[in-house]
Amino acid sequence: MLNRARQQLFKNSNSAFNAATRSTVASAPRHQRTMATETAPPSNKVPEYDEVIKKIASYVHNHKIDSDLAFSTARYCLIDTIGCGLEALHHKECTKMLGPLTEGTSVTNGAKVPGTKYELDPVEAARNFGTMIRWLDFNDTWLAAEWGHPSDNLGGILMVADWLSRRGAKFTVRDVLEGMIKAHEIQGVLALENSFNRVGLDHVLLVKVASTAVVSKLLGLNEAQTRDAVSHAFIDGQSLRTYRHTPNTMSRKSWAAGDATSRAVYLAHIVKKGEKGLPSALTAPIWGFYDVLFKSKEFAFQREFGSYVMENVLFKISFPAEFHAQTAAEAGILLHNKLKEMGKSTDDVKSVRIRTQEAAVRIIDKKGALHNYADRDHCIQYIAAIGMIFGRLVGEDYSDAVAADPRIDALRDKMFCVEDKTYSAEYLDPEKRSIGNALLVTLNDGTVLDEIAIDYPVGHKRRREEGIPLLEKKFLHHLKGHYSQGRESKILDLVLNAQREKLEAMPVNEFVDLWAKE
Repeated sequence: MLNRARQQLFKNSNSAFNAATRSTVASAPRHQRTMATETAPPSNKVPEYDEVIKKIASYVHNHKIDSDLAFSTARYCLIDTIGCGLEALHHKECTKMLGPLTEGTSVTNGAKVPGTKYELDPVEAARNFGTMIRWLDFNDTWLAAEWGHPSDNLGGILMVADWLSRRGAKFTVRDVLEGMIKAHEIQGVLALENSFNRVGLDHVLLVKVASTAVVSKLLGLNEAQTRDAVSHAFIDGQSLRTYRHTPNTMSRKSWAAGDATSRAVYLAHIVKKGEKGLPSALTAPIWGFYDVLFKSKEFAFQREFGSYVMENVLFKISFPAEFHAQTAAEAGILLHNKLKEMGKSTDDVKSVRIRTQEAAVRIIDKKGALHNYADRDHCIQYIAAIGMIFGRLVGEDYSDAVAADPRIDALRDKMFCVEDKTYSAEYLDPEKRSIGNALLVTLNDGTVLDEIAIDYPVGHKRRREEGIPLLEKKFLHHLKGHYSQGRESKILDLVLNAQREKLEAMPVNEFVDLWAKE
């Protein structure tokens, strides 16, 4: 009796599988239907490398960066990124992720992770430093069809350059800056017209690709080997955005980029050992990246690789918050001051309309309970509420202790988002790239306050002159308390007070030694 039941179950399952297969074939793109129904095997001729992969490898190996603006911005990006990593060391949720994967493992002449005593192999060092950089969501940002944080690539770039320098390679800080400019450009240009989030993929995919390309050159791979390495980055298992969105927002979003830049170092290493690549990793019918993960669409390009992204990168200066909410936080603080002038508080608020971009609505417009730090720093209502209630927004404001204040959820309940089509259009306009938000407050007595609208956050290129002194102040804050006064003075003399040429000429291992824990 049991055997007959099993046979019937198998028969039913097989029928369902066949029906599903027929349905899948019928709805697949034309070339996939052909491949699925023809009996002749596909050609096994090795194709030429995909043009996108060739373009990336050629850019890394052959393009000369001659933009003074790019190198000047990269210097600020370098110290800001290291500073963000140092600040993360104050958070035990971050530090528990650090160190060798296997406790007690030691590495001779390993890469030194800034702010710590860890000396690790380059793969683990990249994971450690990359995790620190991204933990507080306070490093730089790039917003386009895809979003991301190009300085996430520094985890792999700086740690590999340091590791190689301790083995006799002659790398300077300028080499690191050039690597940053190129990694920013690869990640950012791919992001301009290609939305990975719309197919459910996380932007750390681009960190993996960009880091792989730049690290491969540092490791001494030639252009052909860089193609091989980049092809592996594209076909590698890619992260889903699940951990960034309700109801699953959680701390993986804080270490996903560290994982991606670390994986890039691994992939470049295995190619250096002789592993070959996959020439049609993107375009292979059925099995390539485009057909499997990108709805059979090829990448679109708005511009050639140069130094555009570093020159126009967005710095997170004022607030450790998801970038689409930066101007909402600024507006919230201005409203705090306005309410205070009127002798009122958020208890007197009836409603708050947040006029915002489409991207913010999709990513950070949230109602209901927020469960953790990661959930709160990706909620535009929480971010604006903190600004309106306290007149500030700092990392500690996402803690359970602050979140327990009943005024926060009470104010969140009075907030609602609406998409502004102009904001959405200007967000994607290459001449503007605004990230606007506007807050309109109605009080319980019917009074409607003047709407506070801010198009560009202080870290935007259009506010660079205003932003750089604040970026330096942010770095000074992050540096405090990690080193002796003597060491701190050496760091400041080098990265802020000295001529840029002196910093750029410094050997990488000596530069990294400055940041090691005393």
